[in-house]
Amino acid sequence: MLRLEQILINMDRMRWMPSQPNGNLILVNIPEFVLHVMDGKNKVFDMNVVVGKEGHNTVIFTGDLNQVVFSPYWNVPESIVEKEVLPAMASNPNYLVDNNMEQTGMENGLPVIRQLPGPDNSLGRVKFLFPNSFNIYFHDTNAKGLFEKDKRAYSHGCIRLAEPEKMAQYLLRNDPVWTPNKIEEAMNSGEEKFVKLKDPVPVFISYYTAWVDEEGRLNFRDDIYSHDAELRGKMFTGR
Repeated sequence: MLRLEQILINMDRMRWMPSQPNGNLILVNIPEFVLHVMDGKNKVFDMNVVVGKEGHNTVIFTGDLNQVVFSPYWNVPESIVEKEVLPAMASNPNYLVDNNMEQTGMENGLPVIRQLPGPDNSLGRVKFLFPNSFNIYFHDTNAKGLFEKDKRAYSHGCIRLAEPEKMAQYLLRNDPVWTPNKIEEAMNSGEEKFVKLKDPVPVFISYYTAWVDEEGRLNFRDDIYSHDAELRGKMFTGR
């Protein structure tokens, strides 16, 4: 794809994004594998992330982050239960125990499985909720080695944070109850605890493969979900 076409595709994509709020904002650019925390036009910090792998794409949408969940359970999605957990249980009767999981019932003909809080939990020690129909959220991970890779598309759709404790401290910075020590304690308690934010923070999940950064540099990234390729067919059919 010509770079000019890539720039035009992303300029067109920008037209459909909602206006950014004046206050706090969390922006994730999927092809960049980076989360940006903004206060108006000022950047507070950046953080590397892991996004959905091909076939389990992280969806582009906006929401409001309104809850922090310390020491979370992982309620295993039906698709993962059907495609991954059930075959594993068939070959290893102790699979649930070995993976700190438990069955809590049946639904739609499938066992309802959850993984208990703890160091082996797939969500790590904390997750961050912004209600949406796609069941996507931010969370910690015990697979820290993935953040050392340049291309970080490995999840089932949710967004894994390289520095989840830093995010928790930022979101709860104005709540005197939640000191850094209190946050660390809750993350390691092994008991699930929901904390509702007094001021929800807008979250934008975006997909830009070309943009100009705050230093005025033109950036390009790979079209990991082939969204650009699809738009190219619609915008440049004469080629």
